[in-house]
Amino acid sequence: MTAPASAPSRIVVLGCAGSGKTRVARRLGDRLGIPVIDLDAVWASPAIGGDLAAFRAALCGAHAGPAWVSDGNFALASFDIRLPRADLIVWLERPRWLCLWRAATRVLRSGEFHRPVNLREVAAFIWNFDRVNRPMIEAERQRHGPDIPVRRLASDREIAAFVEFGAALPPPPRTHAEEGVARRGAG
Repeated sequence: MTAPASAPSRIVVLGCAGSGKTRVARRLGDRLGIPVIDLDAVWASPAIGGDLAAFRAALCGAHAGPAWVSDGNFALASFDIRLPRADLIVWLERPRWLCLWRAATRVLRSGEFHRPVNLREVAAFIWNFDRVNRPMIEAERQRHGPDIPVRRLASDREIAAFVEFGAALPPPPRTHAEEGVARRGAG
């Protein structure tokens, strides 16, 4: 299936570690028939080797296409590349306990590049996300894509409905409440 003409075709999926960004991005990509760019996988690839310039060059190439779902935050390193081309941002607003649970259990799955050795620092990242990372991500979002509509999804039901039906619709205009959230830098 390919994306309907009215559907967003360049979607950035944001959220805390363990919020389900990769799963949602893959479901959206499958539903809309467009490629998914997993920023964690690009960063961890042997070709990049932790080199920021190589990472940014790879992102420029990957996001040059006419349609994509971009999975991951990397706000300081990538929003200037991704957001000017994006036509929708999906913010996953999942509870901290759920993010912690998912981060802990994903390291046990085979084929997962997340490792148990990193679990302590990932847990600290999740615990401090709303205080440290969310304000920075929101500030960068305002800097590089203030007019991009944002869909905030908090529950499994909202996510499922969005993937099934909402992604095929044009994004709604931002509400007054969303404007206030963006200005405060909180979710």
